[in-house]
Amino acid sequence: MERKSRFSRWLRRSGSGADTGTGTGAAAGAAREELLLAAAAAGFPLAPAAHPAGYGCSCERIGCPTPGRHPVSFAWQTLATTDADKVTAWLRTQPEANFVTATGMAHDVLDVPAEAGRQALDRLLAAGVDVGPVATVTPDDRMLFFTTTRGTPDDEDEWWPCELDCHPETMDEHPGLRWHCRGSYVLLPPSLLPGDERVAWLLGPERPLPDPLTLLEALTDACAQYAGARQDHEPAHPWPIGR
Repeated sequence: MERKSRFSRWLRRSGSGADTGTGTGAAAGAAREELLLAAAAAGFPLAPAAHPAGYGCSCERIGCPTPGRHPVSFAWQTLATTDADKVTAWLRTQPEANFVTATGMAHDVLDVPAEAGRQALDRLLAAGVDVGPVATVTPDDRMLFFTTTRGTPDDEDEWWPCELDCHPETMDEHPGLRWHCRGSYVLLPPSLLPGDERVAWLLGPERPLPDPLTLLEALTDACAQYAGARQDHEPAHPWPIGR
């Protein structure tokens, strides 16, 4: 109950700019710390990520293709933790870092275009479905639905794959619905992206995680409608595309 009330208080501080991450100084740092510790307390394994630096990324890679969107360490899956002391130490030593949460450990994430996500969310709430935490990501304009995980059994043969599985290296192959499970991650609020865009909670991490199958039909239907609408509005090519 205490975790829920603290998170609710954080969201209500709209007048201070804490809910959008636009505050400055100690207040903004404290609000950021409280939000990330709330996610860790909810059971989301956290690991530090890069952050925007000027027009690029804080990592040392020249021309980084995903500035501010990737973990700092290649060992992010091993580092990911819900330990409050470790997370606090990272926050103090890396005050500008974004944070990712590793999926497939304690939760999965169904990641959809924001327009489709809003349509599905309205449908789910109208039907009385218990929707769990939901975050929005811009400028990609995506919506993240956090769910229980399919698990990581000791016997690899017992783990059932899905054609929607999305890993960091296959993001471009999944423009519609992406299912982040084992081996993947998503950015957590209040991560900042280039152009002063950000990741923000729509429904907070204190909410119980739903079974992904209770959301999947509404999300897939909304994504199909979204894809059809986009295709209808795409202009015809003025000349044949070479094979």
